[in-house]
Amino acid sequence: MRKEGNVFFHDDYIGLAWQDENGYWFQYARDYVEKPIHGPISQTLPVRIEPFHSVKTMISFFDGLIPEGWLLHIAAKNWKLNEKDRMELLLAACNDCIGAVSIRADNQVK
Repeated sequence: MRKEGNVFFHDDYIGLAWQDENGYWFQYARDYVEKPIHGPISQTLPVRIEPFHSVKTMISFFDGLIPEGWLLHIAAKNWKLNEKDRMELLLAACNDCIGAVSIRADNQVK
């Protein structure tokens, strides 16, 4: 089953992150590639139209947004999530995370 989240830089939509049976993906929106007002979200994710792909593990930039340690345990327990389901954690914890980037599921888009 595909899980996905819209990626925002400040409140500007810049792309889509998703997980499917082939791994984890991120793709900048075509409009953002044509006019990347904020630049890349990470040095490891330069602005380009081709999607980024990681087969077995979540793309490092996005994985770094997920809480760790005791905070991860509390978040997973309160939201009733599996601590090993990285995409569900990303969607739950990063709707309003610290910093410029947020990831929102379709039902969370403002």
